[in-house]
Amino acid sequence: MAEAFYEQEKPTILWLIERWNGKKQLEDFSKKTQAKALQSLTEKALKTAPKIYYVKDLEPLTKEQWRKTSKKEDDQLVIMLFVDGKKGTEQHFKDTYHIAMPQFRSEPGVVTYQLSEIEGDQTQFVTYEKFRSNDAFQYHLNFPPIKPVIEYLETNIKKPPFQNGLHNLIEFAPMTRE
Repeated sequence: MAEAFYEQEKPTILWLIERWNGKKQLEDFSKKTQAKALQSLTEKALKTAPKIYYVKDLEPLTKEQWRKTSKKEDDQLVIMLFVDGKKGTEQHFKDTYHIAMPQFRSEPGVVTYQLSEIEGDQTQFVTYEKFRSNDAFQYHLNFPPIKPVIEYLETNIKKPPFQNGLHNLIEFAPMTRE
């Protein structure tokens, strides 16, 4: 699965979100002609080398849940939030999300909601949140189960994530719509 986005506030920043069954599949693909052509284009067309994040899903979704899409009439909003927790608070963050995640995923306007840990750094996390609209996102921000997450983000992080780690993404290579 792959989706491509640009940042709403910085349209020259592109995000390619890929989901592989495992690193072996990714390694096998990287040897193919299509991957080599993409790598060549990347080297020639981009100002800077891409930054690649490998993540471990902490509350895994099924393949079907990942492929869930917004409807054609939706005004989809995709948010990625990078969180850099203070050392020693990682398990508290995971536990807080573990309790909240089923409730977040059951909100009426949520399409996808995933929490992942960035490989190689136990204090860095990223959420990938896909909402049917900005109204659904605003509902989420006021949804009571989010309160413990917000409390963590206000007290146990190295840098304020909403100022430094929030990315509002605009899809330009979407999966098919319902």
